[in-house]
Amino acid sequence: MQKTLLAGLLGLSLLAVPLTAQAKRDPKQPVVKVAILLDTSNSMDGLITQAKNQLWKIVNELSKAELNGRAPRLEVALYEYGNDGLPVTKNYVRKVLPFTTDLDRVSEELFRLKTNGGEEYCGAVISDSMKSLDWSGSANDMRAIFIAGNEPFNQGGVSYKEACAGARQKGILVNTIFCGNRSEGANSYWEDGAQLAGGRFLVIDQDQRVADVPTPYDKEISDLGVQINKTYVQYGPQGGMGAARQESMDKAAAGAAPSVAANRAASKATSNYSNSNWDLVDAKKEGTAVGKISKEQLPAEMRSMSEKEREAYLDKKRTDREKIQKRIQDLSKKRDDFLAKNQKAQGKDSLDSAVLKTIRVQAETKGYKFAK
Repeated sequence: MQKTLLAGLLGLSLLAVPLTAQAKRDPKQPVVKVAILLDTSNSMDGLITQAKNQLWKIVNELSKAELNGRAPRLEVALYEYGNDGLPVTKNYVRKVLPFTTDLDRVSEELFRLKTNGGEEYCGAVISDSMKSLDWSGSANDMRAIFIAGNEPFNQGGVSYKEACAGARQKGILVNTIFCGNRSEGANSYWEDGAQLAGGRFLVIDQDQRVADVPTPYDKEISDLGVQINKTYVQYGPQGGMGAARQESMDKAAAGAAPSVAANRAASKATSNYSNSNWDLVDAKKEGTAVGKISKEQLPAEMRSMSEKEREAYLDKKRTDREKIQKRIQDLSKKRDDFLAKNQKAQGKDSLDSAVLKTIRVQAETKGYKFAK
């Protein structure tokens, strides 16, 4: 049974400001860590297109999760492999991004990926992701790898058996996504890799066009997704780049399809869409002491304000944002209901439903619950 790809999910763009001004992470907050390993050889253009267009659906699904009443923090890492443009000394493997909460950065890098012929070494990229990425955390954290490709899983000098068994020992589930038919994927060891790592074996048609089902709510949701940008307050050396990236990814989503733009806008109304490294509203929410940020790092309109005026200014931006987010959430619920009633029009075998189910099942084994 073939399905279309929803490669879910999401480096690190650290803010170069004094440590005392950086947002503090809640050590008790559960974390969902997902590493996406994409084959970028010649035949994988469709895979990349599906990944970049469906990223926001995964984000929205994970926004419904909670553990002991707390929403998890989503961290996504991205790898590419099997591309002739990558060094043979690295087994044609490149870490595109380490684990990050910067979803716009993930989207940007997905749009930058280009295909080129190469050797696809699944064992090597899994092994590298385990060694190079920071998988540390608490026992409640969910850790998963999604690797997608279409060549035999056993290629290269690094044993996929050892890599997958090693991942399982560390509590990292490896889900394999074979681009082709099920029997071919099973015969070329993709199913074996998933079984060794305690993950799921999925099969997709990477060239299948994902159905874009229009809804009466798409335009208003998308418009609100652009309007909410006015509530972001740039600061520090990352401010201008962050705002430009946000706008650029809005345009990329709008150019892909109305549903992609709506899904991206819906993500902006979730807790997983946080830009504390360049937006003062999010930074303050996450614990940054605004009063300790130097005047030079503030936007021009805030520099002449008193500390009290700055706090009031940011509180107003936060209130405006929350109103827009509430409206997006209400409309998104209606949109979800509309799509659920028109499920047949979307196609029964889309991978978005398969991958979302995988994430749900694997998160629920860790005690997570998902709102309906």
